[in-house]
Amino acid sequence: MAAVAQNSSFVKALAENPTLKSIPSQFTFATDSKGSQSDSLPIIDFSLLTSPNPDQRCRVLADLDSACREWGFFILVNHGIPEKLLKAIIASSLEFFELPEEEKRRYEAKSASDPIKSGSGSLINTANQRVHLWRDFVKSYVHPEFNCPTEPHALRETLQEFSGKTRPVFRKLMHAIGENLGLEQGFVDEALKLDSCFQLYAANYYPPCPEPDQAIGIPAHTDHGLLTFLIHNGVAGLQIQHNGEWFDTFSPQNAILVNNADHLEILSNGRYKSVRHRAVVNTEATRISVVMANGAAPEAVVAPAPALVEKDGRPFYRPMKFIEYVETMLSNRLLGKSNLDCIKIQDE
Repeated sequence: MAAVAQNSSFVKALAENPTLKSIPSQFTFATDSKGSQSDSLPIIDFSLLTSPNPDQRCRVLADLDSACREWGFFILVNHGIPEKLLKAIIASSLEFFELPEEEKRRYEAKSASDPIKSGSGSLINTANQRVHLWRDFVKSYVHPEFNCPTEPHALRETLQEFSGKTRPVFRKLMHAIGENLGLEQGFVDEALKLDSCFQLYAANYYPPCPEPDQAIGIPAHTDHGLLTFLIHNGVAGLQIQHNGEWFDTFSPQNAILVNNADHLEILSNGRYKSVRHRAVVNTEATRISVVMANGAAPEAVVAPAPALVEKDGRPFYRPMKFIEYVETMLSNRLLGKSNLDCIKIQDE
């Protein structure tokens, strides 16, 4: 079976082999993948952020603050992005994974700064062994410059529209977050240069796995950027960590799962923590997730907001140019090593 894995750089081909009864050893990632269920995952009604009713708006701002502060995660409903578009981006992402291997292999990453990347991915564990992940992916930088694989044809137009529709939602959430943090109106736009905000599209393909407890889709990590948006094909698999415990996330149809990412933790000087999350796999169904990572402009230097530093007496994070952080993170293949840890300013 190891030979099958070596002949293909994509997990899809391996998973579709009818003789596969167990995973090849290079995929072994022992973890307890069970998550608890919670009926208290925060739900944010996006439409209320523009409510003419001041009480309603005040309540949703308080809910958003609580979600960012306590969970680092929320389920966004009534966001105004058409259901048809959400379905189309998942369908056209699936089409990419169904392309012939040689077409997908055109985008195998040669460096962290490649604007389009495809593959399955691996990392180095604490025993200095390379562990392969049970997923295939395609990633591309879609804003401020738009990049997209040439095939399938449907992906380009759909992705352009999806990127365009998610940006105003992201921006409005960031304005509300700035308000909650007590930052001056306009500060978030100006400091992060949100007109040129960075967006990275990532689609992940997790085929059924014969031994889901022995493999991992994506191990526990935090994201670069400010807020990550995620939608999926209805198959569960995203787990988030809350107070040291792992929780399964379930979302109503058409909702967007949103999590705090590293640069929101930096901007807020640690008030809103970047949430650890992971992707687990199952034996029955293929899971597809589509992610839009939303960040500051590539050239923006992200640092704790001066108004918050003044309140706290000092900054807890070093400033760093956004794109440098992203590329350092994308080239970091070490399990458990966090970029955020590297720019935290330790107590004297």
